[in-house]
Amino acid sequence: QVQIVESGGGSAQPGGSLRLSCAVFGVPSTTTVLMSWHRQPPGKERELVASISSDSDGTRYADFVKGRFTMSRDNAKNTVYLEMNTLQAEDTAVYYCNAQFSRIGVRIGEVWGQGTQVTVSS
Repeated sequence: QVQIVESGGGSAQPGGSLRLSCAVFGVPSTTTVLMSWHRQPPGKERELVASISSDSDGTRYADFVKGRFTMSRDNAKNTVYLEMNTLQAEDTAVYYCNAQFSRIGVRIGEVWGQGTQVTVSS
């Protein structure tokens, strides 16, 4: 059975850093996994932060995090990380990990992490 677990949220002061982790377990072989980070600030809609695939065109970032956040991937472990630097109050949100599974270009499933709270304040 496929499982997804994310962690690493917490509190930071403006200008500080946090690292989020997301691991997917039980992924069948020959499966391509597109993983992404989303966030939902208080009172706002969920938005895409960054995404990365094992066989696509690299990492993609939302404009509001470019130069500050870095997404990386360990394909052997089906784990992704989000290194968040120079945090701002506007980064306060619940962060969600998402994994989409594909075989030969056909999507076969999707899972969401439980969410982790990131709070940036002085």
